[in-house]
Amino acid sequence: MRIVSRPHQLRRALGVLLLVPTVLAAQATPKKPAAPAQPAGAKASAPAKPSPGAGPVVVVETAKGTFEFETYPADAPKSVEHVLALVKKNFYNGQRVHRVEPGFVVQFGDPKTRDMTKRDSWGKTTGGGSGKPIGVAEISKAHLHTKGAVGLAHAGDAAQADSQIYVMLGDRPSLNGKYAVIGQVLSGMDVVQKLQVEDIIKKVSIRQ
Repeated sequence: MRIVSRPHQLRRALGVLLLVPTVLAAQATPKKPAAPAQPAGAKASAPAKPSPGAGPVVVVETAKGTFEFETYPADAPKSVEHVLALVKKNFYNGQRVHRVEPGFVVQFGDPKTRDMTKRDSWGKTTGGGSGKPIGVAEISKAHLHTKGAVGLAHAGDAAQADSQIYVMLGDRPSLNGKYAVIGQVLSGMDVVQKLQVEDIIKKVSIRQ
């Protein structure tokens, strides 16, 4: 299943991970206000525990709240290393969500999204990443495209995946074997489901 980057091909089936923003979806779904702050004195919930054998947990602070996902370095070592290196460089901080498909996927990771004047080119292959593709396609049958799965988008060649990350909003078996799943949401899936195009990724960090 080939990913394309021309806006008119957004009309194709949702089984393809396009690298272009879904403007119509963003316009059709009104933005919801951020969740109210936790009342003073309220007890904070314990951090979600990663699965046995999982790697570092990535914390994503957004305009709608925070979500966390565990990583799978045992199955996708170079992919996870690549993403964690970008996180340590603050690569994702200040970017915006550039794609939302209700019931399907939320996507971010294009540095051009910091510039609203370049909105029409958000998510496209050219200049839409760190400039250093991973170089390998680490696709494992152990991690499938189920709700909360975190994967790496690409334009047709999984080895050329770079910085663009997507989170599955529902199960999509047709994507298995075509994209590398590098993690799974541990907490804050409700936050992921609230995200809309243009929402800011405030900070991405690694939970120690």
